[in-house]
Amino acid sequence: MHDEAVTHLDDQILQLTEGHGFLYETFGIRPRFSWHVDPFGASATTPTLFALAGFHAHLISRIDYDLKDAMQKAQGLQFMWRGSPSLSTQQQIFTHVMDQFSYCTPAHLPFSNRSGFYWNGVAVFPEPPPDGVYPNMSEPVTPANVELYAQVLVANVKQRAAWFRTPHVLWPWGCDKQFFNASVQFANMDPLLDHINSRAAELGVTAEYATLDDYFRALHELNVTWGVRNHQDFLPYASEQQQAWTGFYASRSTLKGLARQASALLYAGESMFTRYMWPAPRGTLDPTWALQQLQQLRWAVSEVQHHDAITGTESPKVSNMYVEHLAMGTRGVHKLMASITQDSAQHVALGSDSGTRPEGHLASVYNPLAWTVTTIITLTVSFSRASVTDESGRLVPAQIQRSTRDPSAYDLLILVTIPGLSYRHYSVQPTTGTRAAATMASTVWFGRRQRHTSRGNRRLVTVVNNCYTVLLDPDTNLLHSVQERQSNRTVRMSQEFLEYHANGDATRGPISDNYLFAPNETAVPAWEAVGLEVVAGELVTEIRQRFYRDATAQAYTYAIHSRLAHVSQGPGAELLCHRIEQEYRVGPLELNREAVLRTSSDLDSQQVLYSDNNGYQMHRRPYRAYESNTIARNYYPMVQSAFIEDSRSRLVLLSERAHGVSSPGSGQVEVMLHRRLWNNLAWDLNYNLTLNDTSIVHPVLWLLLGSQAVTTALHPQSALALQHRPVVLLRELPGRGTRAKGPASRPQAPQQQAAVTLPPNLHLQILSIPGWNYSSSHSEHMRALRTSHRGQAQADLRRVLLRLHHLYEAGEDPVLSQPVTVNLEAVLRGLGAVAAVQERSLTGTWDVHTMQRWSWRTKPGRQTGRPASHSWPPSNHKVTVHPKEILTFFVHFRQQ
Repeated sequence: MHDEAVTHLDDQILQLTEGHGFLYETFGIRPRFSWHVDPFGASATTPTLFALAGFHAHLISRIDYDLKDAMQKAQGLQFMWRGSPSLSTQQQIFTHVMDQFSYCTPAHLPFSNRSGFYWNGVAVFPEPPPDGVYPNMSEPVTPANVELYAQVLVANVKQRAAWFRTPHVLWPWGCDKQFFNASVQFANMDPLLDHINSRAAELGVTAEYATLDDYFRALHELNVTWGVRNHQDFLPYASEQQQAWTGFYASRSTLKGLARQASALLYAGESMFTRYMWPAPRGTLDPTWALQQLQQLRWAVSEVQHHDAITGTESPKVSNMYVEHLAMGTRGVHKLMASITQDSAQHVALGSDSGTRPEGHLASVYNPLAWTVTTIITLTVSFSRASVTDESGRLVPAQIQRSTRDPSAYDLLILVTIPGLSYRHYSVQPTTGTRAAATMASTVWFGRRQRHTSRGNRRLVTVVNNCYTVLLDPDTNLLHSVQERQSNRTVRMSQEFLEYHANGDATRGPISDNYLFAPNETAVPAWEAVGLEVVAGELVTEIRQRFYRDATAQAYTYAIHSRLAHVSQGPGAELLCHRIEQEYRVGPLELNREAVLRTSSDLDSQQVLYSDNNGYQMHRRPYRAYESNTIARNYYPMVQSAFIEDSRSRLVLLSERAHGVSSPGSGQVEVMLHRRLWNNLAWDLNYNLTLNDTSIVHPVLWLLLGSQAVTTALHPQSALALQHRPVVLLRELPGRGTRAKGPASRPQAPQQQAAVTLPPNLHLQILSIPGWNYSSSHSEHMRALRTSHRGQAQADLRRVLLRLHHLYEAGEDPVLSQPVTVNLEAVLRGLGAVAAVQERSLTGTWDVHTMQRWSWRTKPGRQTGRPASHSWPPSNHKVTVHPKEILTFFVHFRQQ
């Protein structure tokens, strides 16, 4: 069960795809029902994805206790869930919410000396107890007590039955870490069920063992008319009044960042390898080895999506395991990508015409998006003057400045424009005298200002590019305002770091831990002084703010590095111009502190926040008053974006890892960046689930400000530009006196494959060679399973998995929200001639036209969205993608 609050859509799909591919390839099994009872809240992305994967029905459990109570009383725990407002009835799914007992059998039995219907006890790891007696074992079922057991079970079944509309009740048996001894469990369950069924007329209950298939099939055959839940999620989740499960949105920020970085690298490696293999391999790379590297990272990224992994709710040793697996997979895919680019770069002459090359670097830069991207990459170099040239020997705009990470090094900023799914090679060489091509940035230092200092009547410091004027107050060294130049509106805006002080003593009130956020009071400023410097250059101007916990401290705890690009021309340059890039430094924190960045503005947002579900769709989050724990219960997950707005402007925040987000006041956005916690709760201590995280984290946010029309258009593409920044692969150039390969005169740069370019409202969600060896024909695959030796099957390197995702909601933008038709043969011409295209289910295991999901009767009402109406096969390999659709294909190319 992947987490639903802090996982990204792409990674949810990857995990489902890997799991379904394995089950189908190995056993011929294609799941039709989903069991998601333990994630801490439920996302509205889930019904869409699970419907696309072919599921008939869906089961969840953890939703807010107040809401669950109200739904129980109204017999509303079962409904049709339409997660997407744009897709609506097309991708709805029947959903069952487990009642107040959740997924466990009621534990308390007045006559048993243990805890319930758990005859094999709770598992003990790694070795069983020496006496064979496990904790929490119930008394065995005997003729003397079977009637008592039956009365308790039947009473609970009838209690639950009052909360549902049908005569069938799903009664879960067992709980966490149960059922490790089947013979003991069945030896007690069998006689109990036999006893109940022998007295069915008297008790009014019959009982049978059932799978989800059995249960949902029984409901479906009743042909009941169900209510509808429209595009709403079940976040945040509170299990009781003082237990809001919103802390995990920011727990283990480093792991959250690593997981997303690994996912982005995998995404780039998949398409680069696919382009390497088609139309024909052009180097010495072993495809079998390459596929092994991709597979290792696929499984590491899939594993860390678990609801006790990316959530940060695991113990340190388990977290370290996830990090190790991600690191191993990342190293392998880095090696793969470096091998591919090295094959290409060997044919490119970079450097001087004299036949010798000075020391320096060769930077191969790959754009993993299916659009042309203009952006700025940053390299750390040891020299202060540099020249940057491309494959043809042309100078490339660049800027050099002191590094923010290493005082003895320099940051080299290079302006690159790279077509979709293509790479460029750049030579970076130290220079002397007048030959330096990279311009040197100049620095103005404003010193430190204490928190309460403000003289008024000050002259503001301005930093300007073609899209924004950022104004800083030199009296405070803080942000003062931002002018969005297209609308000519100036928005007052400030940013500061604050901390919530957490209670660590469970005997004195609610505690914050890996899962829970339980602030006793509002956040307080976490700094007493701030230093400011402005590093101005021709390509970029950086604003560096360092926040000191004490006015005289030498080291700073917090920092904001903001960057404005002075580039407005070139394909995709609008995205570069129209963002304020911010990288933060947070930590190490003091114990029992939860650190937030609060951005305050004069936007009249009325405390209404919008935050995303899994980077797929936005949800309106009005600030709600609760009897208690209001601060924590108004926190929401921000996987990729959040925004506030008024009638004139919208302020968008984009993130490269998951955070918690709230709007504690009108015009405010508060993002939780880091947490360090310890408490004396026995549960946390016994399972080592305290969060004594002493790390320093470096999260990144991009800020967009503008009219609703402008930000609506830029928002999805900018989010992807942050998630999938170009991958830079560095190699050392040979030292001075080393003869360059080839003739002294520079040859032309090699002809690259045609770029893969999609319209701006369409995202290439994956282009991959999955390696599955099952036949696309189900009957053929099943026949092969029955007759062949699966261990001898070879990976299929010919089948290409393609997935397209429409980025916009219906009606969101007058142009970008329109359906878009693409000719796959034209788009993929760089990979060769398309021989066949098959539309598949989300995870690839079904031909969409044989999937045949169940239909369920619903109450009449306003129908939104678009019914599924694809014509197939497409004429001339043209496909039409409607708003928010995700379409999956197998593509076969003609062999060369």
